[in-house]
Amino acid sequence: MSAARPLNYTEVGATRHAALPQRYRHLHHRTAVGHGPAAFEAAGDAVTGWGMHRATGARVLAESAHAEPGTDVEVSLGVGPLRFRAPCQVIWAEHSADRRGFAYGTRRGHPEQGEESFVVELAADGTVWFTVTAFSRPARWYTRLAGPLVPVLQRLYAHGLGRALREIAAPA
Repeated sequence: MSAARPLNYTEVGATRHAALPQRYRHLHHRTAVGHGPAAFEAAGDAVTGWGMHRATGARVLAESAHAEPGTDVEVSLGVGPLRFRAPCQVIWAEHSADRRGFAYGTRRGHPEQGEESFVVELAADGTVWFTVTAFSRPARWYTRLAGPLVPVLQRLYAHGLGRALREIAAPA
């Protein structure tokens, strides 16, 4: 599947480091989603197991149950002919005692070019933080036409992911 639809950008892995590439729009959204190890585990599992995306109503088709480098994934939103499909590939993943997450990069056919990471961290004070970091630019005629609306929609989606994780990480 990857060979037929290669990545459509060259700055692969840039979301893992602080400096994002120029000539792209940048997104950085950070929000607290819970407190304590149980909340961290629940949020980390939801991020790396696609549950976070699905909780927002997105459809996720992935080659594996968990985000691992090289995994092809398609995230889609919408209904019927108005469903927007976003083919991606997991670029990096992290599974440490206090940090879990991954980044996926856009593949040919995606409405955008770039990369987006989703990371959950357990801070020393027990706060569980969720961070979305992305760089992107239009890759299709309709995202170019939408112009400044696209970053607004991306920020709204990042906020929605944070809300979904807050609900997932809440004590039962």
